[in-house]
Amino acid sequence: MMTEKEKMLAGELYNALDQQLSEERLRTRLLIKELNDSREDEVEERTRILKELIPNAGPDLWLQPPFYCDYGTNMLVGERVFFNFNCVVLDVMQVTIGSRTLFGPNAQVYTATHPINHKTRASGVEYARPIVIGEDVWVGGSAVICPGVTIGDRTIIGAGSVVTRDIPSDVFAAGNPCRVIRKLDPEE
Repeated sequence: MMTEKEKMLAGELYNALDQQLSEERLRTRLLIKELNDSREDEVEERTRILKELIPNAGPDLWLQPPFYCDYGTNMLVGERVFFNFNCVVLDVMQVTIGSRTLFGPNAQVYTATHPINHKTRASGVEYARPIVIGEDVWVGGSAVICPGVTIGDRTIIGAGSVVTRDIPSDVFAAGNPCRVIRKLDPEE
């Protein structure tokens, strides 16, 4: 029989109030508090916290506090990724972020979701879908990336967009729901 964590990572319905998952989220919350309470000149302390919070991050990850996530351990982050103020990553399943990707303030990345059927939803179970964000992507401020979405390399997501479907590489996309506005020249 699968544990609730195994169900969660497999994208199946799971109980988020499971003791193991609750303990892991508490550990994460304590690290986030340390990060968000740290000063910008405490570089060594922030580096230590980030290595523990997001162990699968490449070099030069920069999170401008405050920052929030569910687990941190389900994030696979390339090099030189930047999160501006007040970003949220609900990393119930894997969130893959390519190198040199930038997130504007209040950007939100949600793998977590809930059943459509109200009776199932009322039972307290939930599930998730992975998110993949390519290299050299710019996610504008207050954009929301929904569960199961893939965003291609070098794409720009306009501020305030709600990304509900996959977006290809080398485009500017914006809106609610987010849609391709125009192609970008990858050589520029």
